[in-house]
Amino acid sequence: MRGRRWLGFVPTRFQLRRFSSFEAPPVPPLRRVVVTGVGMVTPLGCGVETTWKRLIEGECGVRAICPDDLKMNGFEPEVKMYTFDQLTSKVAAIVPYGSSSGEFDEQLWLNSKEHRSIARFIGYALCAADEALKDANWMPTEQDEKEQTGVSLGAGTGSISDILEASRMICEKNIRRLSPFFIPRILINMASGHVSMKYGFQGPNHSSVTACATGAHSIGDAARMIQFGDTNVMVAGGTEASIDALSIAGFCRLRALSTKYNSKPHEASRPFDCGRDGFVIGEGSGVMVLEELEHARKRGAKIYAELRGYGTSGDAHHITQPHIGGRGAVLAMTRALKQSGLHPSQVDYINAHATSTPLGDAAEANAIKCVFSDHATSGALSLSSTKGATGHLLGAAGAVEAIFTVLAIHHGIAPLTLNLSEPDPIFNGGFMPLTASKEMTIKSGLSNSFGFGGTNSCLLFTSTN
Repeated sequence: MRGRRWLGFVPTRFQLRRFSSFEAPPVPPLRRVVVTGVGMVTPLGCGVETTWKRLIEGECGVRAICPDDLKMNGFEPEVKMYTFDQLTSKVAAIVPYGSSSGEFDEQLWLNSKEHRSIARFIGYALCAADEALKDANWMPTEQDEKEQTGVSLGAGTGSISDILEASRMICEKNIRRLSPFFIPRILINMASGHVSMKYGFQGPNHSSVTACATGAHSIGDAARMIQFGDTNVMVAGGTEASIDALSIAGFCRLRALSTKYNSKPHEASRPFDCGRDGFVIGEGSGVMVLEELEHARKRGAKIYAELRGYGTSGDAHHITQPHIGGRGAVLAMTRALKQSGLHPSQVDYINAHATSTPLGDAAEANAIKCVFSDHATSGALSLSSTKGATGHLLGAAGAVEAIFTVLAIHHGIAPLTLNLSEPDPIFNGGFMPLTASKEMTIKSGLSNSFGFGGTNSCLLFTSTN
């Protein structure tokens, strides 16, 4: 019998065409995404109000570290002191702990019996997410609402301090003392998992890991899930708890950290300044509630801003160093602008990634000058890096700085760049980072985030007024 046979059936040519091909899938209209809640844990303080107030007033969250900051409690005192003495960088941007207003309460978020599986980076995320959800007034109780709420939280490194402690136990032949919660404490996606479980959210459960671009990618990916109809609400952002012996030692060996300002910690993080010599390692978390526009309007939610553009790219150049011309940054910003439908001249403010490294800051400045051209050099474009105040929060940086951009739009204030006393020669005339917070109308703002491996992300927010 000629032709192909299924259970005695011989299809015609027409039927074969029907079986071997499908019509194109339907193309749903992209839905608009807005920010309805924000939450932060930063070196400037615990909570959005505290952090924002200290930021725009020019305060700094960087301080000198001490041996206890290394989280080596299980090690012999002489080992701890030797490690501390060997560190070339002795400054860090550390979240303030305590039970007072504006401080991170370890007893509440880390030390209860049921929290044995919660590492510090997860605790920061839980705290920031709680503030963001309360700010958004979104605590759904109905099953369908929980199914339409997802979580997208990432981190850069997870819990390195737990890994160090576990390694010590193995070296000392005490493997039986290893916590059964060791693996759940170090898995980066557990930040999303814990937030999802705490509130019963059954929408997408996602976690990005893209080094210092993690927070921005997590927010951008979450927005796309809403745009394509996967969910109506996403809790999105980044978190990091990187103040420990191994993390600091690793970045010291990489020669990435500032070493010239150990005696002047408040001056160590100096984005775009000629005296910069490396970044200041920091920690914290930034979380925002993203929501489909009509869903937010229907329930009368407060709307901070709209996420209009999300651009990503790769440098394809070097594991740690950006391309000097900033070509990856150019692509990310250009793609965010294209998606938003805005012209470069319509952007009012940029929160730069600038970490206070000689190569990175210059590359980003070149990229901004390339994309924004006359708009940048005319002085009409306000620009700053908030890492002078917060240090570099690694996997949390993109989320915290995206929130700063949203707050700049919401409050009409562009935050300053701290410690900028001698700007890099690439800046001149009207093209100059802000050295004082500036009250201005900000209808659109852009937040840049770049990470090791040449991964880049750009988020573009606009006012909805």
